[in-house]
Formats: sequence, C-alpha cells, structure tokens
Amino acid sequence: MSDGYVNSTVSGGIATVTFHHPKSNSLPGHILRGLADAITAMGKDPEVRVIVLRSDGEKAFCAGASFDELVSINDAATGLAFFSGFAHVINAIRKAPVLVIGRIHAHTVGGGVGLACAVDIAYAHEKASARLSELAIGIGPFVVGPAVERKVGSGTFGLLSASPNLRREADWCVTRGLYAEAFPTLEALDARIDAHTKELAAYSPEAMAELKRVMWKGTEDWDQLLIERARISGRLVLSDFTRAAIAKFKAAVAKG
Repeated sequence: MSDGYVNSTVSGGIATVTFHHPKSNSLPGHILRGLADAITAMGKDPEVRVIVLRSDGEKAFCAGASFDELVSINDAATGLAFFSGFAHVINAIRKAPVLVIGRIHAHTVGGGVGLACAVDIAYAHEKASARLSELAIGIGPFVVGPAVERKVGSGTFGLLSASPNLRREADWCVTRGLYAEAFPTLEALDARIDAHTKELAAYSPEAMAELKRVMWKGTEDWDQLLIERARISGRLVLSDFTRAAIAKFKAAVAKG
C-alpha cells in the first residue's frame, strides 16, 4: 500500500476503478499495469454497465509518469516497456464495451491529462487545472497524444504540448472539450457522476457497446500506434536533457 494501489468495486452495474500513489498519484509501472488490468476486467464483467475512473487523495488527480521510475530507465527496451503502460491503459479504456467516466477532482499533469482525455466523459472540480508537461523534461506527450488530440483537436493539442509549464484552468478545459463540465464543490461533482452513472446503468448494454464502437471509430490502429509512440518516449527518456531536468525538479521538491 505504501507504493500505491489500484482497487475495483462493482455496485448496481457501476464499476469504480480507483488508483492512488503517495507521490501525488504519479504513475509507476505497476499502477499502470493495475489500471489496464482492472479496466479490462470490468469491461468483461457482464454485470458492469459503466466504469468510473478516479483517484484517491486530495493533492492531484494524477501527476503523470513517476519520476522515480523514469530515472531508473537505463536502456531503450526498459523505456519502451514503461511507456507502453500508458498505451495499455488508454487502449483498455478504448476497448471497454461500456462508457468510462472520469472523476477529475484536482489538477492533472502529463500522463494524467492523457487519462482525462482517454475517458469517454470527464467531469471535473473547478480547481482541476491541466498541464501537458512532457516537453519540459525532454520527452513530449507522444503516447497520450492521440487521446488528447482526439478529445480537444489538433490545434489545442499543439498548444498544450508547446506550453508545458502553463496550467490551464478547468473552465478553459471545459471550453476546449477536455472536460465535459466543472463543478464548484466535490459534492456537486460526485452528485453529477452518481446521477449520470445510474442513468447509464439502466440502458441497454448492447446499445451501449455499439455506441462505444461508433464513438471510437478511426482508432483501430491504436494498438500499434501507441506502442510506436512509446518507443519514441522510451528513447528520449535516456537523453542527458531529460536526466538533468528530472534531477532539477526532484531537487526543487526536496527543498520544499
């Protein structure tokens, strides 16, 4: 538990997949694997009509890739394996025959923005800013890029990618389609998710599965595409620029 967890529950046709990591809900490899496995399993459960993806804690919905794991990557194969974890989560969401609702309760960064864009509908708190941070550490949002671009369009994706140090507020994200709605309190956020998931749980599973396929039309090549993108990130993470950028960030965090 001290190194994070992924939990799944099912009630009334609503599956909830919850992840947590003590470092601002960052994503090491085992959390990514747990998320992909949990979402896949919930999608195959005949009792499940809708999935909610959420994280525990108050500081962040997701801080993106684990810096501890990034600095431990010493070769391209290991880099490919790590970044493929993001590909597997996105593809698990894409292939699930039910809608996946994201609960974005606080700010989200890097790969966390990818998760917020990969879900079918993202509901957020009004303080849930978003920042696509990868370029600042010499990588680039290659694996999550297709999910972000699909949700917000190529222009906004380019802007987010090229301004990695700028937090975009929740209302900005709603306007661009990254979030469906933003709410002033967590209670209001949870009430909207509760109401919508109960509504969806009452609908025809066959119709929902067909709708999901229609919504994701044109992404059939993502099994291969996202792995190709992971290979790019896996190579770039070995650069001196990335090593220095991560070391600088970790030193700043240590100083408080």
